[in-house]
Amino acid sequence: MITEVLTVAAEAGEGEHNPIIPLWQEIVVGSIAFAILCFVLMKFVFPMMEKTFAARVDAIEGGIKRAEAAQAEANQLLEQYKAQLAEARTEAARIRDEARADAEGIRQDILAKAREESDRIIGAGQEQLNAQRESIVRDLRSEIGTLAVDLASKIVGEALADEARRQGTVERFIDELGAAGSAGGRR
Repeated sequence: MITEVLTVAAEAGEGEHNPIIPLWQEIVVGSIAFAILCFVLMKFVFPMMEKTFAARVDAIEGGIKRAEAAQAEANQLLEQYKAQLAEARTEAARIRDEARADAEGIRQDILAKAREESDRIIGAGQEQLNAQRESIVRDLRSEIGTLAVDLASKIVGEALADEARRQGTVERFIDELGAAGSAGGRR
């Protein structure tokens, strides 16, 4: 094909030059310049570009490796935090259970103390009631004795109070009534 172009160019060279077909001198000079340019590119530019590409690949791969390492470390920390959180929840549940147990113990202690206090108050009340009862019984005995002597004196018409006191008649009578009432209550 080049030979045909050259033959056409030679025929045309006899006449006027065709602008579509380059001159053979330009083709030779262009080819030499292209070869020199390719040599310079292959010798100096392409190795630099390869180094730059290799550096970028290393940077990208290193970045990926660093990102993977960071992701692994983050996952490890996440697992540690999850374990710590689970441990904290377990500890919180244990503390809650202990607090409930302590509260129940305190409640039982308070109830026991309240029962003791209630029993003490009831006992003191019963003692006070017994003391008041005995006091009332003593007062009633002396009053009944006086009333009985006064009534007997009015019926008989004589002063029996001095003699009754001397002999303790009223006290014996009341004691006999109390003994008879106790024996009757036991039946």
